[in-house]
Amino acid sequence: MSLIQSFKLVLSPPHRAATPFLLAGSFVGLLGRATPWRATRLLGNAGIAFTAFCLYFFRDPKRTPPPRPDLVLASADGRVTSVALVTPPPALEMGHTPVWRVSTFLSVLNVHINRMPAAGEVTKIAYHAGKFLNASLDKASEHNERNELRLTLPDGRNIGVVQIAGLIARRILCFVEEGDRMEAGERFGLIRFGSRTDVYLPPGVEPLVVEGQTMVGGETVLATL
Repeated sequence: MSLIQSFKLVLSPPHRAATPFLLAGSFVGLLGRATPWRATRLLGNAGIAFTAFCLYFFRDPKRTPPPRPDLVLASADGRVTSVALVTPPPALEMGHTPVWRVSTFLSVLNVHINRMPAAGEVTKIAYHAGKFLNASLDKASEHNERNELRLTLPDGRNIGVVQIAGLIARRILCFVEEGDRMEAGERFGLIRFGSRTDVYLPPGVEPLVVEGQTMVGGETVLATL
């Protein structure tokens, strides 16, 4: 990544989901700095720092998906922590045959906007309340709070995408509903603050990424269809 691209990433405008946090942080910061008491001024400094953190965490950079309909793209920024053959989540009704799952862990420093891995229709959404284990652990796929989506491609095959909350993540946001038609790379959700995103590939489709690889949501190619 070039220096200019790095600056553009850091200075990207925040997603609208940041609005309540920015307002609260700014209010505390201004109120604290406007008083003569040391304790409240320290609180004001904390509010300013929190506002700056939210501006960084909720940044929403523009992404340009590759112009090919036969690609499966990364659904999130972060680091691949697992590439494994597993059975898809039962709630997504994608069958019992093991398929390739690519798990991407998002630290608080990553962009947290989730993007569609391909073009298709959202045909199933299943939310599950759960624990808040470390999202990098394999068992987080079954035990953590999560939101599961099934994306049906134009040829009838399915891709599963799962948003998983982590240790400090306490809110999964999903911007789409069943029946919505989406384009590859289009925003569909966000997780606050630190999380994981799993992508379940269609049967017979093999991943082109490896554990430890860095993902760019909406741009990195996970597989070809």
